[in-house]
Formats: sequence, structure tokens, C-alpha cells
Amino acid sequence: MFGKFGDMMGKLQEMKKKADEAKEKLDATLLVVEGAGGDIKIEITGNRELKKLSIAPGLQHGGKEELEEQLRITLNKAIDQANTLNEAEMKKAASGLLPGLT
Repeated sequence: MFGKFGDMMGKLQEMKKKADEAKEKLDATLLVVEGAGGDIKIEITGNRELKKLSIAPGLQHGGKEELEEQLRITLNKAIDQANTLNEAEMKKAASGLLPGLT
């Protein structure tokens, strides 16, 4: 009885270790996403932490609504890329430990 429980605890500890390693890797992975024809640049980690936001001077003098829209589009693009990377890394960390997560 304790043998199966021990095996399960071992797998859970291994899974936590792999998840922690994946989180560290995602923290260290920086995505650079551009929008508005390169006038907006966003740097975001694989864990979806915004590190830097750059706006070209030409966009800063345009209309407020246009700038807000371009920022929204570019931020969503950056978050989507970070989500994709995050999901792939976590799936990789869990593969082999949980059946059906390959």
C-alpha cells in the first residue's frame, strides 16, 4: 500500500522540480515583439512579465486613440506569444510524468 503512495509522492516531487525548472527557464526567456511596423517594441518573459515597452517618437506625436490601439494590439500579440511558449514549456516539463500530456 505504501509502495504506490511512495511512488506517487516521488512523481509529485519530480513534477514540482521540473515545473520549477521550467518557470526559471521561462523567467530567463525574453521575447521581443514588434507592432505598428516596428514603431512599438515589447519585451516580455515566457512567464508573461513585461520587461520593456518602447514607442518610436513618430508614434508619440500621433493621435491618442491610434497609439492606444497599436499598444493594445502589440501587447496582446506579446502575451499570446508568451502564453504559447509557457504552455509548451510546462507541457514539456510534465511529459512522462502524467499520462496523456505529451
